Amino acid sequence: MIPPFALERYFARHEFTARYLLSASDCETLSQAELLDMADPKTRGMWDALRLGYTESQGHPLLRQEIANLYKTVWPDDVLVVTPEEGIFIAMHALLQKGDHVIVMSPAYQSLFQIAVSLGAEVSRWSLETDGVRWKLDLSALQKLYRPVTKLLVINVPHNPTGFHIDAGTQKQILAFAREKRIAVFSDEMYRFSEYSADACLPGACDLYDQAITLGGLSKSFGLPGLRLGWLACKEREIIRRFQILKDYTTICHSAPSEILAVIALRARDRILDRTRKIVADNLDIADRFFAGHHRFFEWIRPMAGPVAFPRLKGTDVIERFCEKLFASRSVLLAPRTVFNVADNHFRIGLGRKTFADGLETLGEFLMAEYP
Repeated sequence: MIPPFALERYFARHEFTARYLLSASDCETLSQAELLDMADPKTRGMWDALRLGYTESQGHPLLRQEIANLYKTVWPDDVLVVTPEEGIFIAMHALLQKGDHVIVMSPAYQSLFQIAVSLGAEVSRWSLETDGVRWKLDLSALQKLYRPVTKLLVINVPHNPTGFHIDAGTQKQILAFAREKRIAVFSDEMYRFSEYSADACLPGACDLYDQAITLGGLSKSFGLPGLRLGWLACKEREIIRRFQILKDYTTICHSAPSEILAVIALRARDRILDRTRKIVADNLDIADRFFAGHHRFFEWIRPMAGPVAFPRLKGTDVIERFCEKLFASRSVLLAPRTVFNVADNHFRIGLGRKTFADGLETLGEFLMAEYP
């Protein structure tokens, strides 16, 4: 039996009762009315005429075209519309079997490694390290982790939970390594388009390597997690075919309303993403000032991209107890290191919500009251 998903179980207990969800990984959500106001005449007509029947298993053709437009060399037939978590589940089941070896960038969202373990694969962690100022990734360690039975490399940039990012040269080196070793790459790009500058946005891995599978979606940078809409993109059609076969055993097809709303969002992506980047940039400035003023309590490791960061609590208190006391007394939710299987006293904060400043202010009040 696969173990419980620690982060999701933690959120299930607290997410909808917390006054300030200071650990959120998604960005400020749009209302349905706000999104529909962005519709062009064609997509508004599609919405008004929508019938709630079954949809195409691979995804609405127009939606797959809009997704393909996010990449340089991807065609609509290279895309499978999924729920994001479903995409991870399908991909791991299609690519792995007992005895395979997987290298996973770590820390990681639990399903990126736990599903592989449940299938009988062995997982090696390609760990990010920190010097207290920034997160770093050792490329030479990747060579050392490789084995003849290595089947898959799992990467995630911009990275959850640290906010780590790589440049285009490093991306090319990683994919060149995979090509040389003839291993597939699963690239979690759910936080793509939330970079702090346009030139930091990398090409999709699926554009650069035929055996790379990109996971994308609207939950994070687009602020539309309620649509439950994501996609897998890969130029190797046989891989997409295997994913389609497995999808027949999961959701079969996607939600008709979500697909049309997703088309609207992708056509209005510049407006939506500009909004996201402004919120994150404003909150990053607020975080810089807050952690500079509370350096006695925290080690602030500034993120390089995306709406999340992974600072560290100083002192003798353990982060789990700190988070429990904070939630109990102030209804502010942080995500402690245990839900990411990390040894040190780190915790995740989210920079994407408009309530971020109020949440930090409440955290500051808690510090002054509990640790004078």
